[in-house]
Amino acid sequence: MSKYSHKEQEAAIDLLEEEVETGNHLVVFNDDFNTFDFVIESLIKICKHDPIQAEQCTHIIHYNGKCSVKDGSYTKLRPMCEALLDRGLSATID
Repeated sequence: MSKYSHKEQEAAIDLLEEEVETGNHLVVFNDDFNTFDFVIESLIKICKHDPIQAEQCTHIIHYNGKCSVKDGSYTKLRPMCEALLDRGLSATID
């Protein structure tokens, strides 16, 4: 018999599953259409970045071609990815 209660075991399993799910990355790609200001605004509104973080990510996107802008579970990142796509940005979850 385990020294941990059933509830404690379930909580540990939930925590482990959450850790495994956080290995996803929301990646935004550079394009020739959207302005720096629009991308910054989008990252602030959708990904809840602060202005400095959004500006830094936008520069990385521009100069490197892409940037991982948010990490987390697929279920957390999917609505953000869809919202970025709806705004005309190129984004994927890796």
